[in-house]
Amino acid sequence: MNTLMRHWAQRLQESSKPAYLLIPDLLAEDLASGRLSPGDRLPPLRDLAAALAINYTTVARGLAEAQKRGQIDARPGRGSFVRSAAPAMPLRGGTATEMTMNLPPEPDDPALLDRMAQGYRQLYEDPRRLMASLRYQDFGGNPADRDAGARWLTATMGGGAPDRVLVAPGIHGVLAGLLSLLARPGDTVCVESLSYPGIKALATQLGIKLHALPVDDEGPCPQHFEEACKHLAPKALYCNPTMLNPTSITVSLARREALADIALRYSIPIIEDDAYGALPQKRPTTLSELAPELTYYVTGFAKCLGAGLRVAYVQAPTVQASQRVAGAMRALTVMAAPPMVSLGTQWINDGTATAVVQAIRRESNARLALLQRHLANWHVWSQPDCFHAWLRLPDTLSPNEAASFWRSRGVAAVASTAFATNTSPPRAVRLCLGGPVTSSQCEQSMRVVADVLAHPEQVHASVM
Repeated sequence: MNTLMRHWAQRLQESSKPAYLLIPDLLAEDLASGRLSPGDRLPPLRDLAAALAINYTTVARGLAEAQKRGQIDARPGRGSFVRSAAPAMPLRGGTATEMTMNLPPEPDDPALLDRMAQGYRQLYEDPRRLMASLRYQDFGGNPADRDAGARWLTATMGGGAPDRVLVAPGIHGVLAGLLSLLARPGDTVCVESLSYPGIKALATQLGIKLHALPVDDEGPCPQHFEEACKHLAPKALYCNPTMLNPTSITVSLARREALADIALRYSIPIIEDDAYGALPQKRPTTLSELAPELTYYVTGFAKCLGAGLRVAYVQAPTVQASQRVAGAMRALTVMAAPPMVSLGTQWINDGTATAVVQAIRRESNARLALLQRHLANWHVWSQPDCFHAWLRLPDTLSPNEAASFWRSRGVAAVASTAFATNTSPPRAVRLCLGGPVTSSQCEQSMRVVADVLAHPEQVHASVM
């Protein structure tokens, strides 16, 4: 330790950086190099100040900053101990928005990436085709795009009807159109008590009331849905039944049948948001198959190919209903971007889309194994083929504080309050295992999560 302190003293003398900020940097360097190990005890504050030839207050500030970064434990009466290395800077290469969005793992197979790029190049090697894609087009896509969309629905709902399928600019845009079509300001729509945050934002914007249905391990509660139908006259049921964002639960067949039966008896339209529907190897029976005359089935590419490919497909219950949806969507968005739609159609037709889904599914399962390895001792839930997980927190951790702390260290964590449609969010966070990160970076994120769960005091120190 004496040799290490002499090294620190020299670095402090040579650097123009404030000493209280350099001390945590030196700790991080020495942890990475092995000169320090987790569990090592640092000298008492006064001894450390004397060894470094700086004042006591500066050393105290430096160790407080190190504790804020999760590098040390300060135990009254026992001293300061080095903790395992936790990155102080985000591991992810994306934006702050990407840290709160649920993104699929990005394929890194060179052959698959080249195949994706080749499909894009083939699409616009003819300048006339390029110029045609820059013109206005009818909303809902041309016949070729609708046919491709109907074939894509085969993977998620057993087949689509081109005369009832519309091509749209992303699932979120479809939801905005459907809510504006089915409900008016002041009307009620039933949703899961934990649900896609975008539905909350849309309801607020449109002045629609959301009625939260309690969710258990099988999905939304049928009894509460029926009570709402009797007494609240909801205009629709919104449901994300496969790999629910955020809990990753897939609604059981029995629960789907119960919800569909209630909707049919009370003539309540269903908005089935199947954003993750292409991911499960074993396809669940959709609500659209159980209540086809009531269900607006929505899926897209954001969660199975990439969020930037803003292409979605909506199948309405009837041809007349699809025309009404087209009118509502046209008023909101004019049309889906033809270059993006053409790329989606190209990838469906040449098999690239299926190949990308398979690659994302494989990587999701590999990362799920990392989650299970590092968080096996904690209350965490996900399922095969899924790239997000639901982590229940101990009483010692606040979801908002923990999620903020983890994001500052490169972990894509979002607190339960973002998803709650009632006033009682559980003590939990959603973890995203995908996004623009490598498998090794994902594993490091899991280590950081496990470290905080085992030593929650570092989160409290960071918010003092």
